[in-house]
Amino acid sequence: MARITLRQLLDHAAGHGYAVPAFNINNMEQGIAIMQAAAEVDAPVIIQASRGARSYAGDLMLSHMIDALERTYPDIPLCMHQDHGNDEATCASAIAHGFTSVMMDGSLKADAKTAADYDYNVAITRRVVDLAHWVGASVEGELGVLGSLEHGGGEQEDGHGVEGKVSHDQLLTDPDQAVDFVRATKVDALAIAMGTSHGAYKFSRKPDGDILAMRVVEEIHRRLPNTHLVMHGSSSVPQPLQDMFNQFGGEMPQTWGVPIEEIVRGIKSGVRKVNIDTDCRLAMTAVFRKVAAQTRSEFDPRKFLKPAMDAMRELCRDRFEQFGTAGHASKIKVIPLGEMARRYRAGELDPRVDAREPVAA
Repeated sequence: MARITLRQLLDHAAGHGYAVPAFNINNMEQGIAIMQAAAEVDAPVIIQASRGARSYAGDLMLSHMIDALERTYPDIPLCMHQDHGNDEATCASAIAHGFTSVMMDGSLKADAKTAADYDYNVAITRRVVDLAHWVGASVEGELGVLGSLEHGGGEQEDGHGVEGKVSHDQLLTDPDQAVDFVRATKVDALAIAMGTSHGAYKFSRKPDGDILAMRVVEEIHRRLPNTHLVMHGSSSVPQPLQDMFNQFGGEMPQTWGVPIEEIVRGIKSGVRKVNIDTDCRLAMTAVFRKVAAQTRSEFDPRKFLKPAMDAMRELCRDRFEQFGTAGHASKIKVIPLGEMARRYRAGELDPRVDAREPVAA
């Protein structure tokens, strides 16, 4: 069995200079596609479920599905991660159902719509860290509000995302505050805001430094060289998938995602986890439309789902290769939760915060 914590996996990634794509799932087909891709290239895996996914599939079904994937692919280290937990109860219930990692998104209040203040974020994130570390599970925190630097707002995804306009400062993580946040909360990974957002419609043009602030990633890594950074909303929304979707009856407006080369740039500056959801959805639904258009008499769901799984598998495989994840699964010996808990209690996994002064221009 190879259920791994996020902390151990990202420690390994940092030591070997790669990042791990974190793929969201809702159903069996997505899970199989991810694990098939991982097995093909010997890559460790982060599978994550949002509150919406847990509601859609049901915790019992989702939990047993992950158990089955783990048993089917015993040589692939698999981290099961709660995406955008909104309060302590969400995170605690995820751990109770076998998640080895949780995200406490204290950048928003429990309604997952209202921007929270810094003190609230620190307090609730620290409470979740204490809870999770007691049993050996990992915690990802978020500082800054995920949203667009173009229009000053967020995008809702599965009911999660800031509503209304927020200030430009809120949409960019402050490097000084990041140092204080990591020290105060003891998070294992830090999601930062730099202009990415949920959903397909991230940018109205190919992003440059004005709307995708990779400089923020680089500066935070300079201040916190030992902290694992996370890029949310990092689907690339490939043009060929947009074209296929629209060719077979879809109506997706032209959009731009996060270019792969910018993610690779982030990986060189401490990004160790990259969240991807839209790309997987688009890969599958573009194929659904193609099958429906080309074989109008087809009614067997498997004839839609099998080629859709193949398309998602190829996308996942590409990300494993692009992010340097491929070839590392067999190098990892999984540390059990109990041993991780002991290391947390002993202070062995406390963050090493190296707050450095800004370099003079």
